Amino acid sequence: MRSPRRCSRNGCPRQAVATLTYVYNESTAVVGPLAAFAEPHTYDLCEPHARSLTAPRGWDVVRHEGEFEPPPPTTDDLVALAEAVREAARPVTPRPPEDDQNHPSPHTGRRGHLRVIPPNH
Repeated sequence: MRSPRRCSRNGCPRQAVATLTYVYNESTAVVGPLAAFAEPHTYDLCEPHARSLTAPRGWDVVRHEGEFEPPPPTTDDLVALAEAVREAARPVTPRPPEDDQNHPSPHTGRRGHLRVIPPNH
């Protein structure tokens, strides 16, 4: 399941509810509702960081008036959750016992896609 977008501020674990966009040619920082998709040149912010954002001297801040709402779960999130539940409910098939032919000596064996090779004596 896709995890909710987090605040872009370093060390902030909160869920993002707003998007910050800088309009450089107008020296403006725009804080609005969370964008539908994460964009490369925008920043997702939690409510405390969205409300307390300040801009450099000479810049304007345009801020969304009203409440910042967390985004509702998307259909993708619900489908991923249903798939995870189905996968967890599937019975585990037991592995067949290992064959002695696969391990000619006690110092040689296989670990997934890797093979253990005994050291030269």
